[in-house]
Amino acid sequence: MSTLAWIALGSLAAWLWLLLGQGFFWRTDQRLPRRTAPDSWPSVVIVVPARDEAAVLPESLPSLLRQSYPGEAEVVLVDDGSKDGTGDLARKLAEQYAGLPLTVSSPGEPEPGWTGKLWALRHGIELARTRRPEYLLLTDADIAHEPDSLCELVAAAKTQGLDLVSQMARLRVATGWERLVVPAFVYFFAQLYPFRWINKERAWATAAAGGCVLLRTDTAERAAIPDSVRQSVIDDVAVARAVRRAGGRVWLGLAERVDSVRPYPRFADLWRMVSRCAYAQLRHSPLLLAGTVAGLAVVYLAPPFAVYVAVRADAPGDAVAGWVGLLAWVVMAGTYIPMLRYYRQTLWLAPLLPFTALLYLLMTVDSAVQHYRGRGAAWKGRTYARPEAAPDR
Repeated sequence: MSTLAWIALGSLAAWLWLLLGQGFFWRTDQRLPRRTAPDSWPSVVIVVPARDEAAVLPESLPSLLRQSYPGEAEVVLVDDGSKDGTGDLARKLAEQYAGLPLTVSSPGEPEPGWTGKLWALRHGIELARTRRPEYLLLTDADIAHEPDSLCELVAAAKTQGLDLVSQMARLRVATGWERLVVPAFVYFFAQLYPFRWINKERAWATAAAGGCVLLRTDTAERAAIPDSVRQSVIDDVAVARAVRRAGGRVWLGLAERVDSVRPYPRFADLWRMVSRCAYAQLRHSPLLLAGTVAGLAVVYLAPPFAVYVAVRADAPGDAVAGWVGLLAWVVMAGTYIPMLRYYRQTLWLAPLLPFTALLYLLMTVDSAVQHYRGRGAAWKGRTYARPEAAPDR
């Protein structure tokens, strides 16, 4: 066989492993676990870090204020140095939508060694602890919740004895670029952190989705959250690992009633969403970057390339490479279909996954380039030149 045929065979072997041996990551059936209403509903404080979120706040904040929760609950919005009137808008929305009480506070500029969102969360959690709630709901300012979202999260945590319950919000998919990039973002995340592995009592992996995290307060104190993860750019994964180290149980799944309202109208916006933290996920390691690039090339790009070469050439070795590459491409596309269905997208996007993977490869390389230029993870006017990845300890 030709060298290309062997590479295609390696890609097919990788896809057969991913299909059967990577926690069935491609399935989308990890939703909130079985739950029943508790005899008494615990108190909850909802903490919302917000920086320049006036554009999305009218869609997200009212959904929190209008939560139909039988127990005590309130909202703490941390205005993290916004310049667009986020705090004032939040107060106006609270007056307009009578519901849960709202507190708006500001922590000032982050101290050295803190990333911005975690600094805001620290301030919000400190305020929340003065109310002595049993649970904290940490949710981003661009996340909208159905009216029963808090009830469902708390019921799942109480029924299953979970210390952290996280749902990956359904991201907005409206433009052509969003259709191409966004479902793949969740697909790749699930491939890296298979939900089934995370949700086992003796977990093989640990992660969370920062847009929606219900956290038991005493567990957060044992895990020293957020101080123990203060330098993390990928804060959701770091928080989940801290909870696990403190002996807590973690659950992560796809959301049914929690949605992101943040638009990504331009391709450049999606590029920044991925590239700002991709190299941090690789622990700023050149070796891991090289391995990731090579792995993406073999697993995602080799199959369509082998098919292309086989169509253009007549050599027997190339024909073998083409057929093996086509089979690997079919398996790859098949694993992507459940995620496209979850996002209610056309299944014709499935064969385009190699092209999307190429985009992610380039975004990851760009993330490394920005890191070594000293720009690090830039977000909302702040740049973290040498931020830490999520700790493994």
